[in-house]
Amino acid sequence: MARYQGGCLCGAVRYLAEAAPINERVCHCRLCQKALGAAFNARVLFRIDDVTVDGPLATVNSSPDLKRGFCPRCGTTMFSRRDSAGIIGVTTGSLDDPSVFRPEMHIWTASKQPWVQIVDGLPQYEGAPPPA
Repeated sequence: MARYQGGCLCGAVRYLAEAAPINERVCHCRLCQKALGAAFNARVLFRIDDVTVDGPLATVNSSPDLKRGFCPRCGTTMFSRRDSAGIIGVTTGSLDDPSVFRPEMHIWTASKQPWVQIVDGLPQYEGAPPPA
């Protein structure tokens, strides 16, 4: 069984998912760029029920239906959560072992920073990916 675990920089928040992810993607949208303070959000998506979180967690809505979860002590962003769909995306930078990340595609590449070169051969979508 797959095991994804991680936490924040200061160690106050820890999470664990022992399930196969729904998907693994790199998002280049402006909301992710702003929320993470980075050029993109590499994230692993799970069903909310498959992820347990221990420790204090603060959230902010970055859009009406999307909450970002972060540590209130050190500020590390660890999640993007869409309750209406029952899904939660874990940021790969917060994983204990980020090398377990196996991206499947790049999404919202129309917003990608011009200095980011995507040369991994994965599918690229200017907006949302097509329905599975």
